[in-house]
Amino acid sequence: MVLFISGRTDILTYYPKWLINRLKAGFFDTRNPYNRRLVSRIYMEDVDIIMFCTKNPIPLFPYLDELDNLTKGIPLVFHITITPYKEDIEPRIGKIKKEVIESVKKLSLRYGKENIFIRFDPIFKSEKYTISYHIKAFKKLCESLKGYANTIVISFIDLYKNVLKNNDKFLRILPFTEKDYEVIGKNFYEIAKDNNFEIFTCGERNDLSEYGFKQGACLSLEHANSLMKKLNKVVKFKKTTKGNDKFTCKCVETVDIGDYNSCLSLCKYCYANFDENKVKENYKNHDENSSLLIGELEEGDVVKVRK
Repeated sequence: MVLFISGRTDILTYYPKWLINRLKAGFFDTRNPYNRRLVSRIYMEDVDIIMFCTKNPIPLFPYLDELDNLTKGIPLVFHITITPYKEDIEPRIGKIKKEVIESVKKLSLRYGKENIFIRFDPIFKSEKYTISYHIKAFKKLCESLKGYANTIVISFIDLYKNVLKNNDKFLRILPFTEKDYEVIGKNFYEIAKDNNFEIFTCGERNDLSEYGFKQGACLSLEHANSLMKKLNKVVKFKKTTKGNDKFTCKCVETVDIGDYNSCLSLCKYCYANFDENKVKENYKNHDENSSLLIGELEEGDVVKVRK
């Protein structure tokens, strides 16, 4: 099993103590987002790999020694998202990009650059965040992290519920043209190549392969097997639907222990938050000693072990 921490919320930034407590307990409980009464229980003995996803790993640093002791023998992979947006789009993360970049360097030295993935996503175009702005920001990012990671992944913005809600006031998205994709593709590929990064898209309609991009995966079966030789079994690939088109994602199937509407970063393009009042309410209901990220187990919950 690949444990995903997390695509639904930034656990490393806002809930690191809970994470350590659950690792000590040896299991996690997570609610089914489509049926809240159904709870999956994941025991650490069933976990082969842990994949972390965060915009700010700094709050985890005081717990790194504990993390290493509690996950001994389990490969750790870190996906760190670093975008060029300011506080108007990323209220909490926009002003600490330099600190985050320094934290990535420290993680790289500790866990190996092959286990550090940089995410430059999502990319959207507006009058403020132009194509040339993105190219300059991407170049600066790649130059700053040269030698500290091997891989960088990009994606383009999708029109999730939260994106549509925030578009008129904050995002003000302008549509991409074919020329835009060409300019991004050519420039990003050359910048990545110059700084020794392999660059890819994952599950994108415009995969930019004609400009040298690979159609990669956040965690591919090949990489998973290189991390954990025993993970040599039938692995399902996730399928992603965008609009009327279907894309096959090449990522290994993962088990996410996060909860939607619980990330305090409140980024205006986020797919996992769509009700800021609910985010604040959920955060108040967080108990670092609970088996669930948000709230407690209740009478009537059906708990099943996830193998």
